[in-house]
Amino acid sequence: MASGSDRNPIIIGGLPSQVPDFDPEETQEWLDSLDAAVDERGRERARYLMLRLIERAREKRVAVPEMRSTDYVNTIPTRAEPFFPGNEEIERRILNATRWNAAVMVSRAQRPGIGVGGHIATFASSASLYDVGFNHFFRGKDEGDGGDQVFFQGHASPGIYARAYMLDRLSEQNLDAFRQEKSKAPYGLSSYPHPRLMPDFWEFPTVSMGLGPIGAIYQARMNRYMHARGIADTSKSHVWAFLGDGEMDEPESLGQLTIAAREGLDNLTFVVNCNLQRLDGPVRGNGKVIQELESVFRGAGWNVIKLIWDRTWDPLLAQDRDGTLVNKMNTTPDGQFQTYATESGAYIRDHFFGDDQRLRAMVEGMTDDQILHLGRGGHDHRKIYAAFKAAVEHTGQPTVILAKTVKGWTLGPNFEGRNATHQMKKLTVDDLKRFRDRLHLPIADKELESGAPPYYHPGRDSEEIQYMHDRRKGLGGYVPTRVVRAEPLPLPDDKTYASVKKGSGQQSIATTMAFVRLLKDLMRDKEIGKRFVLIAPDEYRTFGMDSFFPSAKIYNPLGQQYESVDRELLLAYKESPTGQMLHDGISEAGCTASLIAAGSAYATHGEPLIPVYVFYSMFGFQRTGDQFWQMADQLARGFVLGATAGRTTLTGEGLQHADGHSQLLASTNPGCVAYDPAFGFEIAHIVKDGLRRMYGPDSEDVFYYLTVYNEPIQHPAEPENVDVEGILKGVHRFSEGTSGSIPAQILASGVAVPWAVEAQRILAEEWNVRADVWSATSWNELRREAVEVERHNLLHPEEEQRVPYVTRKFSGAQGPFVAVSDWMRSVPDQIARWVPGPYQSLGADGFGFADTRGAARRFFHIDAQSVVLAVLTELAKQGKVDRSALKQAIDRYQLLDVASADPGAAGGDA
Repeated sequence: MASGSDRNPIIIGGLPSQVPDFDPEETQEWLDSLDAAVDERGRERARYLMLRLIERAREKRVAVPEMRSTDYVNTIPTRAEPFFPGNEEIERRILNATRWNAAVMVSRAQRPGIGVGGHIATFASSASLYDVGFNHFFRGKDEGDGGDQVFFQGHASPGIYARAYMLDRLSEQNLDAFRQEKSKAPYGLSSYPHPRLMPDFWEFPTVSMGLGPIGAIYQARMNRYMHARGIADTSKSHVWAFLGDGEMDEPESLGQLTIAAREGLDNLTFVVNCNLQRLDGPVRGNGKVIQELESVFRGAGWNVIKLIWDRTWDPLLAQDRDGTLVNKMNTTPDGQFQTYATESGAYIRDHFFGDDQRLRAMVEGMTDDQILHLGRGGHDHRKIYAAFKAAVEHTGQPTVILAKTVKGWTLGPNFEGRNATHQMKKLTVDDLKRFRDRLHLPIADKELESGAPPYYHPGRDSEEIQYMHDRRKGLGGYVPTRVVRAEPLPLPDDKTYASVKKGSGQQSIATTMAFVRLLKDLMRDKEIGKRFVLIAPDEYRTFGMDSFFPSAKIYNPLGQQYESVDRELLLAYKESPTGQMLHDGISEAGCTASLIAAGSAYATHGEPLIPVYVFYSMFGFQRTGDQFWQMADQLARGFVLGATAGRTTLTGEGLQHADGHSQLLASTNPGCVAYDPAFGFEIAHIVKDGLRRMYGPDSEDVFYYLTVYNEPIQHPAEPENVDVEGILKGVHRFSEGTSGSIPAQILASGVAVPWAVEAQRILAEEWNVRADVWSATSWNELRREAVEVERHNLLHPEEEQRVPYVTRKFSGAQGPFVAVSDWMRSVPDQIARWVPGPYQSLGADGFGFADTRGAARRFFHIDAQSVVLAVLTELAKQGKVDRSALKQAIDRYQLLDVASADPGAAGGDA
């Protein structure tokens, strides 16, 4: 097995390694010089010379490979640190009070009878990072723009609440209602950053780890997009994302770093709180996570600033002329540094400095206590300020600050650096006393020995509080704050929807294309057309949206610096710095992050955008479902299109592309309004109502999910007396039975409605059954309304009992009821209990597979002939047809033979 060093190959960095040596004698002279330096001065001196040569080569614009990582010291040397403009003593007192209140809030939440939990160690480690940001960098919204966008680390929320309490933004009553949102309403505080739960306070939900980093990247990109298109001036906005080093293990944390570098997002700064611990142990016990992350970010094209040691190390590093101390820092693993955070100064003297005479000599004049307090850079205000200032002034690249801290810092020996510190929520009396003394707070012992520990406020007229208010006033207002300044949008008139309502005539088109035609008309609207943001994961042509390329164009901040291979075609690929379409590559996670950033622009920047995200439906709620919850939590709005929907419509693609369940997954999201329309006129009414609900005068915090298909069908014109209410509420009668004497009802959604219509014909012509066909545009909305009705009736027994819409809608219909769709049965089964009659559902349960559409539908028994059998079966149970008819139908239609089915329309065109 290869050794560790053997597994670290040299990075060529794109330089040609096979170039012949045209002057071997000169080459040998250079190699001999290096050998001499090693032999005479040692490897450390030779290493230093090599680093200086690389530095000089870059100064002379000689291309050399990037180093994957640098020494385990601060990137910004002491001599280059800027003047610190704040009053460090006042800021220290402010931070001490904030630390105390954050910990006490969580501890008080553990009082008898409550015990709702909380986390204090994360904020304890990152408190200084936030404090410098609040005092000197984070811009508020008082100037009328979006200010800065700050993604706070989820587990650090107690510290953000504690600071808001100091500023009178929250009361003591609020702090005591932490994690008691209903029982202590209206004072309750959410456990983590949740805009839906605290819509005037939090902007971005971040506690689902990994979603904060990717959300911040695409927020920074959306800021540039809005500025480039002239929708909002975002030139002053900076995006900050505070993250954990353990959080960086999530794929979403690192998966989209390159887009930030590729587009030069220097309006973005990641601050990674490297306390070296996950939730229950070290991040890289045997390794060095800061070095690892430096390598990753450098390789992705980011500017990297390491913030490792505080100012107490400066004199020691100044003495380190031969690199012995730096070498010790380089070679000590994280697990050992975590141990040093929990041990005594004597232990550190013996184990860190003790194995080398030169290191021991460095600290001979220091006491054990001084050695103990050699600190980490993430707790030093001046070092942090230098890093933050360098980040916001850097141009051309996004920046990551890797700040080394101690988890549970200042909380005492029972908390600091302990593996279990993340789960520790309550401080004992002794812990509180030590904590108070560490923070130099004027709190008497008796206040800690009886009852819950008190909060500490230095007084509204105190120097500390006035300083806090002054700093926030100078930076444009309080952070975090969520403000909705957007005005309702003027909505298109009925003429915009007229074209799609006419149907497709003799032409067969898929519902995907029907939606695209409507979208094209909407984007022509002079009032709102420019606000549409088209998003797709490298599949615009698949969805028939390449027709937008010439007019809307694809957003690229660099424009199109090449001649497109298809430039002579009418629908040629077009990129532009002001493009309207976001072509986010093969990344559903990236697309969904764009969707969220665009869908919340009405609050973030006061300018509504209307995102339209189109994707393979299988790769939506299944692959990025966590982000759709993030979208709901962030109160984002917009349209989500699950194209190529259904278990059987995407012929040939097979199991992993066959979506028969996303409608069920969508039903679990309270912020999602999901529809499964069959025809263009239904889509028109749904989209029109969606625009009204999301962007009209009484806007709602919802987003719309429409499943559309790639199977061409003929779309009928809108009926004269179309039941618009039924379309929007979830079901309307599409085709009334006119032949036959035995009544029945067929419910179908999406692509299944034509099968139901065909079953209606067969039943009338061959079995004397008069079946009505109902288009169930939303099984989910029908169920949601029925559940709300039952809830109301449960709690208001003295009032007249309400009846669910679905029950009222079918009150005059004579059953039985048979439901069919291209979804698993659980989707139509959502309404079974409220349908007033015998109910049976057909569905595509199980795994999908590659075959013709006809064969797949016969296999799942959801085709027209199978619907006929299901209706006859239910009628036989009622004695309305003879049971012998069932075997006749099975034999007549060869329902047991998959190969006998009509293959149906072929191809997967949208």
